[in-house]
Amino acid sequence: MKIIEAAEITPSLAEQLIVVWEKSVKATHLFLSENEVEEIKRYIPQALNGIAHLIIAEDKDSRPAAFMGIEEQKLEMLFIAPEERGKGLGRKLVRYGIENYSVNELAVNEQNPLAKGFYEHMGFHVYKRTDHDEQGNPYPLLYMKLK
Repeated sequence: MKIIEAAEITPSLAEQLIVVWEKSVKATHLFLSENEVEEIKRYIPQALNGIAHLIIAEDKDSRPAAFMGIEEQKLEMLFIAPEERGKGLGRKLVRYGIENYSVNELAVNEQNPLAKGFYEHMGFHVYKRTDHDEQGNPYPLLYMKLK
């Protein structure tokens, strides 16, 4: 696996990242309906283009296997293709974010306990909870900071 920082998001790269995003969300965000996933998917290109730092983990064929987005010192997104989960890729990306961008904060869906446990394992702890996500949907968020 090679970690790169995207200098430009070409249509081809965006398409590949959306595939990773969708597979990842369908594997981990089981509380979302198919319609909700499709609705959110429409905003992914905008989110990718609007993030300050887009870091991609490429597989041996130079295709995205995972990616994360960082804004200031906050991890805004982390998505890993399901077939790549459990191989240390998330850990490598989060460490990269901490070491290179001083990442010290993130938000995670409360209904995604595996992600919460992963971030706790990485040294983050919950400091705040909301009843709704940032779009006002009834999906509680846990805000976490690095210890």
